[in-house]
Amino acid sequence: MMEDTKNINTIVALDAMGGDNGISAMVQGAVDAVNADATIKVLLVGVEDAVKAELSKHQYPAANIEIINATEVITNDDVPTTAIRRKKDSSIVVGMKLVKEGKADAFVSAGSTGAVLAGGIFIVGRLKGVERAPIGAVIPTDKGVSLLVDSGANVDARSSHLVQFAKMGSIYMQYVMGVDKPRVSIVNIGVEEEKGNALVKETYPLLKECEDINFTGSIEAREIPHGGADVIVCEAFTGNVILKLYEGTASALLGVVKKGLMSSLRSKIGALLIKPALKKTLKSFDASQYGGAPLLGLNGLVVKTHGSSTAKEVKNTIFQCAVFKNQKIIEKLKECFIIETDK
Repeated sequence: MMEDTKNINTIVALDAMGGDNGISAMVQGAVDAVNADATIKVLLVGVEDAVKAELSKHQYPAANIEIINATEVITNDDVPTTAIRRKKDSSIVVGMKLVKEGKADAFVSAGSTGAVLAGGIFIVGRLKGVERAPIGAVIPTDKGVSLLVDSGANVDARSSHLVQFAKMGSIYMQYVMGVDKPRVSIVNIGVEEEKGNALVKETYPLLKECEDINFTGSIEAREIPHGGADVIVCEAFTGNVILKLYEGTASALLGVVKKGLMSSLRSKIGALLIKPALKKTLKSFDASQYGGAPLLGLNGLVVKTHGSSTAKEVKNTIFQCAVFKNQKIIEKLKECFIIETDK
């Protein structure tokens, strides 16, 4: 029987073997995505028999999901660059090659961060003119969301790298997240221009002179949750510390609130009364609804999701890939850096 593929607009290769929650979460997320949007096709990359067994538990349009066999798995115990070279039939390598060969518009993985980074650089490759490819993590704030870039890829970045991060982050926030003239700030220990370490002091005037971004100066860490900027620029060491502290603080506060609400009969009654409003508020701070963290500046889209990703986060990351493709983000980044190299 012929499968109807004429309505397919976006093809996403999904690493079925990555993540702490196993194949089930990956497959469920893929099924939920294609059932919700018939223009998306998911290529489930992994050990065929295992993926097929899990997929058989679900109902979905046959044209929208395909299994791509990959006999090897890269684990968190593997050395990333070595694994990318040696495990050529791993789900990460096979999925990356689908993007490189134009058979998929994006690759998504909840697996080894190091391997995803290495594969993105060595297999998919950077766009011409891009010096470093940063990870952009979308983080919730009380005004919406912000993009933290770089949040994990380039620990020892230079000032020219941070300027490029700012430009890539601005394009992403404007066209994927719909923020008009996104405000760009650099992470600092104060708002005064003369403050900061050597990297910040060197980068600040370069960002200030950059005409194609809306640079608003420095931002202190305490202003990040309040939406003090739309694009938050830093090198990966600082960015990853901010991201992990952000996630840990949110988890701790939620635990304290739950404990307080369950501490007495009176508080339990109060919890029932505020439950609808509290649920709505907490949902706005749920980062999983915004998808994964894209590796920006590559010749194709590569997105890293949390190792603990649920089916919901996988589904939303697939939707995120569709927006990225439909908004022609790769083309916009190419145009930005072609103009740069021609100057």
